[in-house]
Amino acid sequence: MINKVKVIICNKEYILQTEESPSYVYGLAKRLEKKLNDMCAGNSSVSPYSAAVMVALSTLDDLSKSQANFDNVRMQAKEYVDEAGKARIERDAALKQIQLLQNKVAQLEQQLQASKVDA
Repeated sequence: MINKVKVIICNKEYILQTEESPSYVYGLAKRLEKKLNDMCAGNSSVSPYSAAVMVALSTLDDLSKSQANFDNVRMQAKEYVDEAGKARIERDAALKQIQLLQNKVAQLEQQLQASKVDA
């Protein structure tokens, strides 16, 4: 469902069409306005346009770094899943070997018992 959301950023009204909830869009607009105000407060000669460009660059930088971190986490998770799969295969092989050895021990014990009876 498309929502029409009216927000005011730097005293300018924007009507946005979005699938996001209005409260989410209002929150974004509030955060953006705070960043713009912070940028302008640090330097009175910065125009709203320049502040918007600097905030956009900063946001893209954050997004890029977050994406790189996400990619690293995804790669680590894949490695952990691969390692877990290998460990499961090794465990299954070890359990099979244990079962074979237990069968061999039982067989040898039977042979030992049988040789004691014959003796």
